[in-house]
Amino acid sequence: MDIDLSPAESAFRDEVRSFLEKNLPAHIKAGAAGSPTVFVEPDIGQEWNAILARKGWLAYQWPEEYGGPGWSAAQRYIFEKECALAGAPNLTVLGLKLVAPVLYTFGTQEQRQHYLPRILSGEDYWCQGFSEPGAGSDLASLSCRAERDGDDYRVTGSKIWTTHAQYANRMFLLVRTGTQGRKQAGISFLLLDMDQPGVSVRPIRTLAGDHEVNQVFLEDARAPAGDLVGKEGDGWAIAKFLLENERGGSCHAPKLSYDLDQIAHQAQSQPDGRGGQLSQDRDWQRRLAELRLRTEALEMIELKILARINDGRSPGPQSSLTKLIASNLRQDIDLLAVDLYGPAGLQLPEARPLYGDNAPVPLCSPAAQVASARYLNSRAWTIFGGTDEVQASIIAKTVLGL
Repeated sequence: MDIDLSPAESAFRDEVRSFLEKNLPAHIKAGAAGSPTVFVEPDIGQEWNAILARKGWLAYQWPEEYGGPGWSAAQRYIFEKECALAGAPNLTVLGLKLVAPVLYTFGTQEQRQHYLPRILSGEDYWCQGFSEPGAGSDLASLSCRAERDGDDYRVTGSKIWTTHAQYANRMFLLVRTGTQGRKQAGISFLLLDMDQPGVSVRPIRTLAGDHEVNQVFLEDARAPAGDLVGKEGDGWAIAKFLLENERGGSCHAPKLSYDLDQIAHQAQSQPDGRGGQLSQDRDWQRRLAELRLRTEALEMIELKILARINDGRSPGPQSSLTKLIASNLRQDIDLLAVDLYGPAGLQLPEARPLYGDNAPVPLCSPAAQVASARYLNSRAWTIFGGTDEVQASIIAKTVLGL
């Protein structure tokens, strides 16, 4: 696998860098740095999305016929890497990277024509209804029901850990439409309007004090039959496709590398408690080097997956490997940040957001203020999108053949 950039790819990288230098506003970059949560808040995320949409780069992962820029897999990776290294916020993943690929792969022409432009414009903001109080890692046990009622489905049940449901006007969800045969066979993939009677959202506060996730209650909520994606019973196959994109459709290593660079820079001005600088401490240097090596190894795996995609193949079960490695790296890097700041890194203000004019005054620095909140928030990385145990089982069965 040749990982050197071609002259055309180098020119494209320079174009992306130039664009980011001129068009990534300082307040958006500061907001991303001050966000402890996985998903960027809409006030920052939607503004950045709009900037990229005007350039024609927002749907960079989509095929050209559906509004994408027609980039190669290598160009998509270069774009993600340069955005990460510039400190840009994550894109609004639920609409752009999860439901959109489902729609242009499995949806009807009417669904594509209606929903894809609304995702690009920001008119629709999506949340994901997969997990339930009794169906998390064992997703096939979900019980939220959708019963056909004339031209609609009537949906009853509950979804939990629903990220940004408090902002969303649309939900894509898995529902049970049948009870015969294997549990997976009775699951369907449905699109739902959140702004209707019968839909209520209850906030769940995380360990860090953030309102990122929710429980959603559905009591005879309605969804048109035309918003069923695929056929009844296709939901499990569609969900597997979506989760492959969630786990391996983006590159984690560049963002992790950027965060390590920020930590290394901050360490140059932090005391080691013995009259020197923390950056010169041998144990600190060892921890930093170990994390850098693990991040570089992850990037090599991601590049191999990129090569598969470039050959027209799906990310495959190797996406579970990147999810497993990236989740644990995320937690270890966030722990390193807390250790970097010592007592100053333990502050955990209740006020949100931690950026902008109304942010609480930090005791030390904005970076130290967000350290503990980010560390606590990242405890969820080894749970969402499939727990570490689930990923290990997938790897054992499908990659190692055990």
